[in-house]
Amino acid sequence: MTKLTLYNTRTRRKEVLVPIDPDNVRMYVCGPTVYDRAHLGNARPVIVFDVLYRLLRHVYGADHVTYVRNFTDVDDKINARAAESGRSIGEITAETTQWFLDDMAAVGALEPNAMPRATHYIAQMVAMIEDLVSKGHAYAKAGHVLFRVRSYKDYGKLSGRSVDDMIAGARVEVAPFKEDPMDFVLWKPSDAETPGWDSPWGRGRPGWHIECSAMAHDLLGAAFDIHGGGNDLMFPHHENEIAQSKCAGHAFANVWLHNEMLQVEGRKMSKSLGNFFTVRDLLDEGVPGEVIRFVMLSTHYRKPMDWTEKKREEAEKTLRKWRKLTNAVEPAANPASEIIAALSEDLNTSGAIAVLHRFAKEIEQKQRMDVPPKEVSIFLASAQFLGLLEDSSNMGGWALEPHLDEFTNRKILKDLEVLLHETRVKAMETKNFDRVDQLKAQLLEAGVEVKMSKDSVTLSPKDSFDPTKLDAVR
Repeated sequence: MTKLTLYNTRTRRKEVLVPIDPDNVRMYVCGPTVYDRAHLGNARPVIVFDVLYRLLRHVYGADHVTYVRNFTDVDDKINARAAESGRSIGEITAETTQWFLDDMAAVGALEPNAMPRATHYIAQMVAMIEDLVSKGHAYAKAGHVLFRVRSYKDYGKLSGRSVDDMIAGARVEVAPFKEDPMDFVLWKPSDAETPGWDSPWGRGRPGWHIECSAMAHDLLGAAFDIHGGGNDLMFPHHENEIAQSKCAGHAFANVWLHNEMLQVEGRKMSKSLGNFFTVRDLLDEGVPGEVIRFVMLSTHYRKPMDWTEKKREEAEKTLRKWRKLTNAVEPAANPASEIIAALSEDLNTSGAIAVLHRFAKEIEQKQRMDVPPKEVSIFLASAQFLGLLEDSSNMGGWALEPHLDEFTNRKILKDLEVLLHETRVKAMETKNFDRVDQLKAQLLEAGVEVKMSKDSVTLSPKDSFDPTKLDAVR
């Protein structure tokens, strides 16, 4: 069986993944708070962990992997959006949840096995909070229930900071009902205008962190294999998840994976800088979702990803070339072993993309010699394993016409080589090269490079090659 190595944030080293149960490899990834469109940075963890999900399914079998990604549909940002818009909270969360699913499908992400909504797990959260209170790890005061951070001696190990350092550098809520500034809210009261549920502490709603612990336990059990998310969640969200879950007696996640953040043209994405945009903004501007995915995967997940216009253009150019290369070809049953090897080494998607570039170059060289390479089907399967070159209907309309078949184009160019050569031979006899010049101009207009020697003519497609214009070359 393929050996997977992943960088475990908790231990600060790469480790071989040893599933708790190989028949049920379990992964939890923190999902979005659904109050608005997903911005470009939100797409990065979705794409990163989608590739890991595909890899786990390949190694252990599709029926032996459980992937959970939640929706936070109870949150003060949602409440504020409802208040300012005059719309109901349920209407907003239903709409924005579907927006997220549509946008992530457009960038080629498979849907997880389970996508729980926080509001459907209130009972489990209340039960977990009650357990923490009974064990002395949480306390109720002024309608709130708070977690005693200092009751968990390993608090801070994930992010590598002490509690005192966190207090000095973190934005913590200062409230008179807190025993310690670092204590965080598990439950808080709700007024008449705010969503709320009955609880032993009065009508209220959960804090942010408790939902993931409760849902992960309910859907994946007390111990599971992988927990993922962006590194902006490492503190406080993931640190708090670990503390409350461990104190509830749950082993929780064995491996923690965090992706780095996204920049735009070398700067942090921000509305104040004017470089903030959503996935839907790009899609509506005509950027195919496949291009977004390609750019994301071209950088290793543990490195900052810089979205630039140049990268977008290069990705689109590459993908158009690859789609032409594989048009009318059926994918092989499995991807190339080199692709799996790259991904098995800490999810090295940039390395896998480099392998695809090499494969494409080799295939193009063979096609120039009119040798239909059997490797095309393996190349296509390898690209599709990464979520590329798949059905384009959901990814921005990359459909290609039948006349763009690579082998057909080569045959047409070979016929035109014969035509131009014969025309040139006649022109050398008559000393009239008008027809030769006409054919050359038409070929250049179609994006064809023309090379002529005394005894031969060679035609090669350039990057600007447009086979639709070959019909005019007669």
